[in-house]
Amino acid sequence: MTQSNRLNGGLINRDASLSFTFDGKSYQGYEGDTLASALLANDVRLMGRSFKYHRPRGPLTAGSEEPNALVELRSGGRQEPNTRATLAELYDGLSANSQNRWPSLERDFMAINDRFSNFLTAGFYYKTFMWPKAFWEKLYEPIIRKAAGLGSLTGEDDPDLYDKGFLHCDLLIIGAGPTGLAAALTAGRAGAQVILADEDFRMGGRLIAETGALAYISGADWVTQALAELASMNNVRVMPRTTVFGAYDHGIYGAVERNADHLIAPKADKPRQTLWRIYSKRALIATGAIERPIAFENNDRPGILLAGAVRSYANRWAATPAQSVVVFANNDDAHQTARDLIAQGIKVPAIVDTRRDAADVEGTEVLKGAEIINTSGRLGLTSVQVRTEKGYTTDIYCEALAMSGGWNPNLGLTCHQRGRPVWNADIHAFVPGDGLPVGQIVAGAAKGEMTTDAALQGGAAAAVAALGDLGITASPADLPAAADAPVSISPFWHVKGAKRAWLDYQNDVTVKDVKLAHQENFTSVEHLKRYTTLGMATDQGKTSNVGALAVMAELTGKSIQDTGTTIFRPPYTPVAMGAFGGRAVGKDFHPTRLTPSHKWAEEQGAVFVEVGNWLRAQWFPRKGETHWRQSVDREVLQTRNSVGVCDVTTLGKIDVQGADAAAFLNMVYSNAFAKLPVGKVRYGLMLREDGIAYDDGTAARFAEDHFVVTTTTANAVLVYRNMEFVRQCLCPDMDVQLISTTEAWAQYAVAGPNSRKLLQKIVDPEFDISNEAFPFMGCGEITVCGGLRARLFRISFSGELAYEIAVPTRYGDGLMRALMEAGEEFNVMPYGTEALGVMRIEKGHATGNELNGTTTALNLGMARMVSTKKDCIGNTLSRREGLNAPDALALVGLKPVDAKDSVPAGGHLMNATGPVDAAHDQGYVTSAAYSPILESSIGLAFVKGGSDRMGEKLRLVNPLEGQEVMVEIVSAHFVDPEGEKLRA
Repeated sequence: MTQSNRLNGGLINRDASLSFTFDGKSYQGYEGDTLASALLANDVRLMGRSFKYHRPRGPLTAGSEEPNALVELRSGGRQEPNTRATLAELYDGLSANSQNRWPSLERDFMAINDRFSNFLTAGFYYKTFMWPKAFWEKLYEPIIRKAAGLGSLTGEDDPDLYDKGFLHCDLLIIGAGPTGLAAALTAGRAGAQVILADEDFRMGGRLIAETGALAYISGADWVTQALAELASMNNVRVMPRTTVFGAYDHGIYGAVERNADHLIAPKADKPRQTLWRIYSKRALIATGAIERPIAFENNDRPGILLAGAVRSYANRWAATPAQSVVVFANNDDAHQTARDLIAQGIKVPAIVDTRRDAADVEGTEVLKGAEIINTSGRLGLTSVQVRTEKGYTTDIYCEALAMSGGWNPNLGLTCHQRGRPVWNADIHAFVPGDGLPVGQIVAGAAKGEMTTDAALQGGAAAAVAALGDLGITASPADLPAAADAPVSISPFWHVKGAKRAWLDYQNDVTVKDVKLAHQENFTSVEHLKRYTTLGMATDQGKTSNVGALAVMAELTGKSIQDTGTTIFRPPYTPVAMGAFGGRAVGKDFHPTRLTPSHKWAEEQGAVFVEVGNWLRAQWFPRKGETHWRQSVDREVLQTRNSVGVCDVTTLGKIDVQGADAAAFLNMVYSNAFAKLPVGKVRYGLMLREDGIAYDDGTAARFAEDHFVVTTTTANAVLVYRNMEFVRQCLCPDMDVQLISTTEAWAQYAVAGPNSRKLLQKIVDPEFDISNEAFPFMGCGEITVCGGLRARLFRISFSGELAYEIAVPTRYGDGLMRALMEAGEEFNVMPYGTEALGVMRIEKGHATGNELNGTTTALNLGMARMVSTKKDCIGNTLSRREGLNAPDALALVGLKPVDAKDSVPAGGHLMNATGPVDAAHDQGYVTSAAYSPILESSIGLAFVKGGSDRMGEKLRLVNPLEGQEVMVEIVSAHFVDPEGEKLRA
């Protein structure tokens, strides 16, 4: 296809023709093009639709500040929405589609919103969807959710890799225009470690977009020479396609390098993008400036661009949005756009300049003191309406308009730590203030120095100063002379009297919306932003905010400085979630931790379940069993009748050592540990600061200064972290040290009447583990299997005679096999987490379901474990009146009146008669299971005043599923309530 808007020259490679598609239609471009420049060269101006009104839009800019030309790139798992066509580097085979339209870009049904714009003004959603209340869930919310958003995802997994890395440097230079290049040459020649990062795939900034920026050499040629020198320096890292998106504490900057976005697919095992954390001693902001538009009636049609962008497309990409271009401006810089276009043979019917003293431009008419008051064209600009200085109106036919309201320093990164910019009346723009992040300096256009010479000299001087702070001597680099002169500008923000003059193109915010916000007293800039949606979404107001602030300043009678700015926050431009995730996807994001007996369990055909990061055996099915309950029932019955073995390695284990170890545990546990004898274990309860119970476990004392603490699997990390906080912050003077040993020891529960007999076959004979020598709640260091060191604990969470035995993890698989071999004569049974859960419910032991973040020791029936004789975490607040009411929830057991009924977990309890509602709620079920011992479904529940209601019958209801069961309150200890078995 003929590229009808392709010009001569440019920095594209015409020997490398590239094919691409847009909305299914094929086009041609060249290496060095962006998607936007290639589409413009092919006479495609319509590239998107606005968010709210779905108005036709084309590119406004040529860089990352683009609010309009947002597209979806690629397809399948690689589909990427909201990509700026102005930044998307063209490659052969690129597939792009417009977004936020239906059924097509040219015929968007949702454009009907524009017809109802009088009803969809700023803040309409705050007012419209308040009534009737019943409409919200069934009508308003579904419609809003369907209409919300811009691009779309396929839902398929992204097949590409993303990576993360760390970099360190003396000087980080952000931006590779004249300022950044001058600074990099200066610092590089001084021997400093330098990183030069720029978001563009071709470095040079405005130097490669201008025709006469330098006096004796073209900007592009000087950039090429400078980059070649920098590339030869081992101390300089040049990073094109790299966006520095955030300034953080201690000189740390976040950056995303687009390694393969310019390829149809990344090379094998190579990342698409890399997220860098850059540690800099000093950082130079050389991000240049962003041109701002002028607000006037219908200033958003495709073909209306910023003047600097039009110049960039012509000079760098050899493309023009049209063959006839009008210029509308309030400054001299835009006149250069007209000159460059005329030099390329593009017709410029007129320059409309709001200044009465504007200079003449050869080859076109300058309409001084004039304004553009309206435009025409449905899917693209066809003409502009001009009001002359004398008040006459005239139409000028054109297909493109290059407008310029001046330039704003690009100061986002200077404000990421709540710095506030200040107003510079000379350039009528905000410039960086004094509150810069530590170690950050600004130079060039980003500082308000709006000439090429000032940018070059300022970059070199800033590098010298920054390195001087670090003790590195540097001299300014030799720089070329610049041919530009200071730009004259007269502030002009919007055309008065316009009905719909656009300020924020992406969010469809107009001057009228700002006036409405003022009328309704949303005059604070933060309120203005949220009331109108100004400056939100992907462009973050880069082209819109200053114009809107100027309008609000006019309305309030304040200066723009006093009106203020919103807070700039990272990221500077959107960052892909994949980049933040890096390689942490799938199992790398949620890694699976395997128990020591995992391989053996796999050999037995175990069914596994994820428990946090752990993969644990849930049950062990056998031939002929068709339902999981059959397997679990068998495991429970065999364990209670003989002996069973369960891998409990996942329980948290913390070694606590030091002279003050006992006193330390006295502080973190609610019950007393100071006088626990050596060789004994004690069950303990931990409270949060607010008195709520959050974990339980045991502490075994192996020596006067050595304890081994166990925690629940779920809270292993939390408990260790909290204990470290107590050690370091609350009790720093205590002689105590902690270390997590969860993965250092493999641990197995051996439970059942024959558990002692089984262990006696593997415990070395010199260790007596009889009931007299090794009683209930005993512990000791032993050896097994002929000298292997081990730890033995006589504790039980099943209600049976039980032990837990631990060996170093490397021997865990071998110990499991030894236990199973030694237990063959007892028909030993491996059991999984389901059987473990059944037996703990039968015994009435609380676990995570009961320790749910809302329950106290009183609720759990453990009030006596909160010692009144010592201080501990949470002790005082646990005694609050509200937590100790006479009818407080108490843990009880439940069994169905009819044994055939089941007890649904999560169900709520109501009185036997009366209403079923929250006001009459008597409690709720936390855990439920079928007990093969009792041949009935049972459950644990919290019931108001439950300890005094034994034998009472309640209704257990599950309104969501229409269930209702009569249950009886019984003791939570269904099995061995007196504890005779576990002490046998």
